[in-house]
Amino acid sequence: MTHGRRFAHPPHPEAIPLSLYVHWPWCVRKCPYCDFNSRRAPKLLDEEAYVDRLLAALDRQIEAAGVRGRTLRTIFIGGGTPSLMTPEAVGRLLEGAAARIRVAGDCEVTMEANPGTADAARFAGFRAAGVNRLSLGVQSLSTPILKRIGRIHDADGARAAIRAARSAFENFNLDFMFALPGQTLEELEGEVAEALDSGASHLSFYQLTLEPGTAFGKRPPEALPDEDAAAEMGDMVESRLARAGFERYEVSGYAKPGRRCRHNLNYWTFGDYLGVGAGAHAKWTNSEGVWREAGERVPSRWAARVDAGGTGAVRRRIPLEDLPFEFMLNALRLVDGVPSGSFRDRTGLGLDAVEPVLGRLRAEGLMADDPGRLAATPRGLRFLSDLQEAFL
Repeated sequence: MTHGRRFAHPPHPEAIPLSLYVHWPWCVRKCPYCDFNSRRAPKLLDEEAYVDRLLAALDRQIEAAGVRGRTLRTIFIGGGTPSLMTPEAVGRLLEGAAARIRVAGDCEVTMEANPGTADAARFAGFRAAGVNRLSLGVQSLSTPILKRIGRIHDADGARAAIRAARSAFENFNLDFMFALPGQTLEELEGEVAEALDSGASHLSFYQLTLEPGTAFGKRPPEALPDEDAAAEMGDMVESRLARAGFERYEVSGYAKPGRRCRHNLNYWTFGDYLGVGAGAHAKWTNSEGVWREAGERVPSRWAARVDAGGTGAVRRRIPLEDLPFEFMLNALRLVDGVPSGSFRDRTGLGLDAVEPVLGRLRAEGLMADDPGRLAATPRGLRFLSDLQEAFL
């Protein structure tokens, strides 16, 4: 859409929020629906060496990105299953990050956890290490369904983990999936009710998708709800959560007032973020352009690259003509969208770069007819992939 080589309106990096993502690539077992960079943990895993390499890669990335003087607003430790880490390793990681770059006093520090690798003492240890927000991958509260989707925990384990999360964290998220094999609307209604009683400040409900390259992508499970049933489930989730005071602010995210995930919001608003670990991604802005790094996915190869003096990742500058799609891929996930001015502030391009496409999508009822905001309509959110691809 634009083929110039320079910013029309150079962004101001210091005005763009900065986050840090840390990837832990190991799990007890790979789930058949998962397309994240995760793999079964080896029997002999040198956790200390991995943290050392994470900090070395972070130091080099901070330098390469030129962000040494900026402040981290959020940190997210994802995976894989980061709750396989010891609280001591998490503490050393967070202390090491703070020694290399300024961390905001109110920094949101999120860690993902799975019920199969969780207990109250471990969660208390993570909290003492500096984690102040937990994201627990429950997925379902039905033991038969959990077995069908390859989880290592059962319903009792999920409920015990929720109680442990509530005892250690005031701010925690529960991840659920729906349209699962053999799942009925009535079963999902029961899970929504339990989720609302859990004390969670944030809930995520994802529709199961069969991703290419996954076990389910190659061999779909039996008894999947059809498209109409899945849509009915999604509508029920949204209406029930809304009545209970959970605001849907992102395609799959629901939060109590003041409890939106600030880290994910930085992604969706095209903020900057460092990213270290096998398979981690980073994105930052400077006077030369908008940059991305993609970490080597295989942990041993990532480690070798770090040991050789690199960040373990491949770096590239995003071509200006690709920035409209990159921006909309993120911003249009937000139910309320973003202010129109943020397109210029975060991409360095004027809205004229996308005006013809915007006009067409507004006329088709896929984007809100509001010059002050870039937002999908409810219909646009239902066809989000098609909407995003219009900016390619």
